[in-house]
Amino acid sequence: MQRLSPFVLVLSFVLACQPATQKTAPATDTERKVLLFFGNSLTEGYGVEAAESFPAQVRQKVDSAGFAYEVVIAGASGETSAGGRQRISWLLEQQQIDVFVLELGANDGLRGIDPESTRRNLQDILDQVLSKNPKAAVVIAGIKVPPTQGPDYAEKFEILFRELAMVNHTAFIPFLLKGVAGNEALMLPDGIHPNAEGHRVVAENVWKVVKEVL
Repeated sequence: MQRLSPFVLVLSFVLACQPATQKTAPATDTERKVLLFFGNSLTEGYGVEAAESFPAQVRQKVDSAGFAYEVVIAGASGETSAGGRQRISWLLEQQQIDVFVLELGANDGLRGIDPESTRRNLQDILDQVLSKNPKAAVVIAGIKVPPTQGPDYAEKFEILFRELAMVNHTAFIPFLLKGVAGNEALMLPDGIHPNAEGHRVVAENVWKVVKEVL
């Protein structure tokens, strides 16, 4: 019969004496909740490195704060609210969502789409998300457009996001590009998308609201 070394005997004794409450398994990835950013090129991070996009920077803040969330970035360049309405159904089949940040509508405004059509599409997206998970928390990002379609259109467009948040009792970011839009130092040459520094400002705008939801 093989003899056990003194070290093994001592180790066996220590393990045997450990209370059951200390034998807990570490949290697995499946136990982490999901924070999902759903939007267009702003969410995708058009024109900047992936790690520089505002959702990626919020992901870093989530991890640094110790929140047990996986951050999923689902941005599609050029997407309208109608396109998002089609895409969300597929995404919901693939991905659980516990916190949903909705950033869509800017392309609608730039194209002069009827604000009521945008409202219906965004409401349908919210309805689909909450139908799949009624306990999901929602954050709506407000967007403003330049008055190229006239001041009345710009006003109606801006108001629809606030009203959606009120009707659905969601958290609300009044203006996603606050402090960035119109500032050439924070925008790409196209004057539409933030540069890397601009995304840092946007990330702060988003984090102020999202951290309270988490």
